[in-house]
Amino acid sequence: MKLLLILPRNERGFWGKVSKKGKAGFVRLNLPTIAALTPKEWDVEILDARAKPVDYDAKADIVGITGFTTEMPSAYEIADKFRRKGVKVIMGGVHVSALPDEALTHADAVIIGEAELVWHKALEDFKRGELKQKYKAEHLCDMKNMAAPRRDLLDRAMYLSGFNTLQATRGCPFNCDYCAVTAFFGNEFRVRPVKDVIEEIKGFDTKDFFFVDDNIAGRPKYAKELFKELIPLKLRWGSQASITMAKDPELLKLYAKSGGKYVFIGFESLSQKNLEKMHKGWNSAKGYKEAIKKIHDAGINILGSFVFGLDEDDKTVFKNTFDFIMETGIDAAQFHILTPLPGTVTYGVLEKEGRIIDRDWAKYHTGEVVFQPKSMTIDDLQNGYYWIFRKTYTINNILKRSLRSPKGITYRVAMNFSYRKKALRMPDVTGVYYI
Repeated sequence: MKLLLILPRNERGFWGKVSKKGKAGFVRLNLPTIAALTPKEWDVEILDARAKPVDYDAKADIVGITGFTTEMPSAYEIADKFRRKGVKVIMGGVHVSALPDEALTHADAVIIGEAELVWHKALEDFKRGELKQKYKAEHLCDMKNMAAPRRDLLDRAMYLSGFNTLQATRGCPFNCDYCAVTAFFGNEFRVRPVKDVIEEIKGFDTKDFFFVDDNIAGRPKYAKELFKELIPLKLRWGSQASITMAKDPELLKLYAKSGGKYVFIGFESLSQKNLEKMHKGWNSAKGYKEAIKKIHDAGINILGSFVFGLDEDDKTVFKNTFDFIMETGIDAAQFHILTPLPGTVTYGVLEKEGRIIDRDWAKYHTGEVVFQPKSMTIDDLQNGYYWIFRKTYTINNILKRSLRSPKGITYRVAMNFSYRKKALRMPDVTGVYYI
């Protein structure tokens, strides 16, 4: 039996694409994990459609497809073409879990939520000719003895430096309105046994890796135990975490000592009103500067994330945010336009208010306006996004941030020039957007 797993393309935007040389950033673990859950009698192939054309004449008994919301038009096109050839298609992922009935217009079956407890059932039903339309686990999976992703099925040549990725925890202890994490993984913050995580890391053939966890420090006691076990391995890594990690000096020290070179932090907004409205009030905008200094003092680089288009945002938000980044020396920054992803509270609110103006999922890559902002025009929001990206990643501004300290400078330079490539693909609105 042949299982073909496909990752679709992102048709638009600046995120999730491969480079001109056909290189991608980090390995996504979804399809390699599905492959690991598949019984050995199946012949499994993973195809990344971002880098390799889909062969619709390929022999397959089942095609499995997953993708982000912005990739769904491509995913649905692929699914439709295989089904016209009589091949069964199963789809899953965050978007499919939020809109399963939509996905079922393109697929024979959908996996809703985590696949670990139901994937084998779907395959058995297929073999008996009894494939159901929907599969959903009755409870969240236990993270003990999890299957190690089948990295051997990936084309390593298409990845830059992020080939080795892994997951130690699932979920987030917070529940922000715009985020789909809790909707998919549930409210429970779960952790893998530290020994299992360490054993997987010991199997890596590189010194660098990345935790794809949404908040590696979400349970400080667990994080400290994990970091202590990492110290003897003398590796280099990064992950996502909340700004609250700055409140725990021991956690910061262990993060850095264990090889944590950088951390992705969602600041989202400098407005406390915005943070409270999105149920991220535990983020204290007033405390950002002090927290940044503590993280820097621990020797950890910061990749900060900011969202524009929130209800309290007007045109001044872009220059204010840029000034804040340069003043605090945030090492690199990632910017997003508020995007109402299906399954999130934000989607429900904007839908109820009639403010969603475009439902072309290809535009839902967080770099394009798909809703009506409250305190600025659509053009203000779109052009402001372009402006701050290009302004942040001028050579002079990159150097100002990168040269703040000799420690960790390699990572800062690499991050900044990676984002500069994205920035230079955006329109230059210097002449039309006035701050």
